[in-house]
Amino acid sequence: MSDWQLTETFRSSAGTVRWDRLGPPGQDPVVLLHGTPFSSYVWRAVARALARRHQVFVWDMPGYGTSEKSAGQDVSLAAQGRVFTELLDHWGLGQPLVAAHDFGGAVSLRAHLLHGARYRALALVDPVALAPWGSPFFRLVGAHSGVFEQLPPALHRALVREYVGSASGPGLHPAVLDRLVEPWLGEDGQAAFYRQIAQADQLYTDEVQDRYGELALPVLVCWGQDDTWIPPERGRELTARIPGARLEPVEGAGHLVQEDAPAQLTGALLEFFRQQG
Repeated sequence: MSDWQLTETFRSSAGTVRWDRLGPPGQDPVVLLHGTPFSSYVWRAVARALARRHQVFVWDMPGYGTSEKSAGQDVSLAAQGRVFTELLDHWGLGQPLVAAHDFGGAVSLRAHLLHGARYRALALVDPVALAPWGSPFFRLVGAHSGVFEQLPPALHRALVREYVGSASGPGLHPAVLDRLVEPWLGEDGQAAFYRQIAQADQLYTDEVQDRYGELALPVLVCWGQDDTWIPPERGRELTARIPGARLEPVEGAGHLVQEDAPAQLTGALLEFFRQQG
C-alpha cells in the first residue's frame, strides 16, 4: 500500500477525510474525484502525470478508501456533495480545474449546481449523471444490503473482486485488483461496502439532471467505449445536454478509464486544462 498514501486529514460533516496534494505549490490547481466502489488510488498514474504542470488534490470520500468508515454514516451523494464543497473551502480553492469519475461526477455536479462550488472547468469521466443508473447487480444488492452484509468474509471478498474487476475492459492487474478490493474487507470494510450501495439513490441525480443546461463553464466528457457499467450512448446524451460540452471517446477502455487507458485520458485532460489559459 506504500505506492499510494494520503497523508492529510480533514474533519468533514460526514466523517474524517484522508487527502493529499501532488506537485509544486502555486501551480494551477486540479482536483480529482473518484467513483464507487473505488478510491483516489485509481487516479494515481494520472495524478502523477498532471502534477508535472499542476498542483493536484486527491481525496478519499467518507466511507471509501482510507477515509472514515462508521456505522450509521451518511455516504450518500447528497453528503458527498456537501463534503466536497467543505473541502474546497478548506483548501482555499476558489475556481480549480476539476476531473471527476463515475459517482464523483454526480458529486461535482451537485456541489456546483446546489452548493455554489465554482470550477474553472470540469472534466467528467464516465460519470453517474443521468437516469437510469445502477446495474442489475447494484440494484439487487441495494434492495437487500442487510442480507449481503452477512455474507461469510470469503464469499464477500469473491463478490467484491468480481464486481470491481468487471469495471475494466481489458482486465485489471491482480495487484491493482487487490489494492482496490482491500478497503472493503474486514468487518468495517464489508459493512461499508454494502452501506454505500444501500444509500446510492437515483433521487440525487434526478434532482440535478434537468439543470445541466445551466452549466456555464467549459465541460469535457470522456467515455470508455467498452464501458459495460454505463453505456457510451449515455455519454453522447450527457454531452448534448451541456452547452458547449465536448465528447472525448476513449477506445479500448471500459468504465475504469484511469486503469485501462491512463495515457490517453491524461493527454485529453492536459489538452483540455491547457485550453483554459
